[in-house]
This record gives sequence, C-alpha cells and structure tokens, in this order.
Amino acid sequence: MEWRECYLDAILVPLGLMIPAMYHVYLWHKVRTKPLTTILGVNARARRLWIHSIIKDNDKKNILAVQTLRNCIMGSTLMATTSILLSAGLAAVISSTYSVKKPINDAVFGGHGDVVVALKYVTILTVFLFSFFSHTLSIRFLNQANFVINVPMIPPPEKSLEAEATALVTPEYVSELIEKGLVLNTVGNRLFYTAIPLMMWVFGPVLVFFSSVVMVPVLYNLDFLFLSKFQSGKPGRRP
Repeated sequence: MEWRECYLDAILVPLGLMIPAMYHVYLWHKVRTKPLTTILGVNARARRLWIHSIIKDNDKKNILAVQTLRNCIMGSTLMATTSILLSAGLAAVISSTYSVKKPINDAVFGGHGDVVVALKYVTILTVFLFSFFSHTLSIRFLNQANFVINVPMIPPPEKSLEAEATALVTPEYVSELIEKGLVLNTVGNRLFYTAIPLMMWVFGPVLVFFSSVVMVPVLYNLDFLFLSKFQSGKPGRRP
C-alpha cells in the first residue's frame, strides 16, 4: 500500500527535475549556436581576450593574473566546502534513528515509508557530492593555469626541455585550462542550485515542483542577455 501514498513523489519530483534539465539543454544549445546572446558565451569570449592581453603584457599584468585566478579558486573552494559540509550533515541525518525524522514526515504530503525517506536523503546527498566533485576538479584546472599563465611566451634560443615546454604553453593552452576550470565551476554551481529544490523534498514533493518552476525564470534572467536594454539609445544620440 506504500506505493499508493507516494504517487505525488513519483509524478511531481521527476517533473520538477525535468524542468531545469530541459532549461539547461536549451541554454547549452544557445551557448553552442548563439553564444553572444548568453552571459556564459560573452564571458567566455571576454576571458579569451583577457588571457591574450595578460600574456602579451605579462611583465606588467602578472600579479593581476595571479590575483584573478586566486579569487576564482577561492570561490570554488567555498562552494566545495559548503557542499561537503552539507553532505556530511545529510549523512548524519541518514544514519540517525527513524524517530528523529518521523515528526517531519508525518507533517508532509507524499510517501512516509522508510524507502521513500531514504531515497530523499540519498538523492540530495548524491547531488551535493557531484557538486563537490565538480568544484574540486575546477580548483585543479585553475591551479594548473595559475602556474602556466606567467610562463614567457618567447622560447630560449637553444634547444632544451625548457624551450620545448615553453613552445607548448601557448595562449590557447592557457585559455583551455581556464575554460575547463570555469565550466566545471559552473557545473558545480548548477548542481548546487538543483539540490535546493531537492532539499524541499524533505517537506513534500509539491515544494520540489514549485521550487523548480520558480528557479527557471530566475536562472533565465541571469543567463541571457537582453540586448534591447543596451541598444535602446541610437548612435549619436545622448541617452
């Protein structure tokens, strides 16, 4: 009879996860086809120009490059630490006795059985762990870029291992490292955002669905450029 009590979980939770998943598929398509209409595409293009500018004038901008990458690493470290702390908290809740979770379960819609309760916490825990994994990989790539971004681009005159290594460290290689790190940072952040509606699952599947629906327009306004705001003024005319 337990399956009859969790029909709301079986319907609303997959729908709630499908809505942001479809939005991110649409966002990925726009980034691939029309990158300059999205914040992600414009930032990626600007970062490549920034890297070429840093490497071209490395003697004057080397400290700026290291400080900027350090700030990115600090952001990924903060999110990774938050994800693993929440994972540890959820693991403690899962290992606790059923009497601790029972007052919450009795006050919500959906299934209240042991299997459903375990599924809730394990799903949230898995999402936070993948977010932690993405942020740690992001830190790895950004640390690598931190070492190579200040390498001189002019190879030594004589053949040596240093000359071969310098020839391989091009602006395109540095850009690739930084892009991989920041893409993994974005993936980790989006997984963290996905875990927020899933946290509402503790209080019932209805909140999961409504949280996912509300999150999509919020992310849309953060991810896409509305060029009409910037093109409202005509050339030669003061705003």
